[in-house]
Amino acid sequence: MIQTTDLSLNAGSRTLVHQLNWQVRPGECWSVIGRNGAGKSTLLRTLAGLHRPDAGAVSIRGRELAGWAPDELARERAFLAQSRHDAFAYSVIETVLSARHPYHGNRYWEGSDDHFAAMQALAAMEVAELAGRDVRTLSGGERQRVAIAALLAQETPLLLLDEPANALDLAHQVSVMGLLARLCREQGKTVVMVGHDLNLAHRISTHALLLMGDGRWQAGPVDQTMQPALLGDFLGHPIDMIEHGGRRIFIPLEVNA
Repeated sequence: MIQTTDLSLNAGSRTLVHQLNWQVRPGECWSVIGRNGAGKSTLLRTLAGLHRPDAGAVSIRGRELAGWAPDELARERAFLAQSRHDAFAYSVIETVLSARHPYHGNRYWEGSDDHFAAMQALAAMEVAELAGRDVRTLSGGERQRVAIAALLAQETPLLLLDEPANALDLAHQVSVMGLLARLCREQGKTVVMVGHDLNLAHRISTHALLLMGDGRWQAGPVDQTMQPALLGDFLGHPIDMIEHGGRRIFIPLEVNA
């Protein structure tokens, strides 16, 4: 679905990612894990075609990003940014309908199919009752769920999400992440997301990409990559793991001052 070849990303004179050779296949759910400043958001924006790599290339379905027309690419991948600013008084339904524009090649106004997709996505995020509300009046968690609804309404096979659980309460964190896992498992969609909750990441992800922030990286199935010693090394803090109810639970160890 998406592949990087000798991909390198820098921040000024600092190397974030060095020669990343990485493949993500249809139906896989990847978590990108690393400490603050390790290059996670930069990588995700590069995968979306919104940031030019310092070296190497990104390909979707075997075609480099430069070879995709913007509307064509928008039907192939959807991107959820880490934060957003609403400057205008758009309603919730208008905000979600804007994600349908890549399908408007021969028409200007939204059709019944667009409205159906938008309302389905809002219902999946449990915010359908907010359809007429001004997005500027929403709480942070409500606005995040509307943003994810727009991502779903775009109906792309590849979903790139930067901290999708941001601002969500515990119940909605679990439900949103569970939905992403089901989309991969049942519909063959591909998810690459950035997150900081190791327990949620391990619960729903099939694979993890660890970024050190100095060029080093590690990629593979979660059972190989999400090991306490390896996570502690990449996150800069010792991690312990316990088994409970057939699940792994990751706990940061206390460090004596």
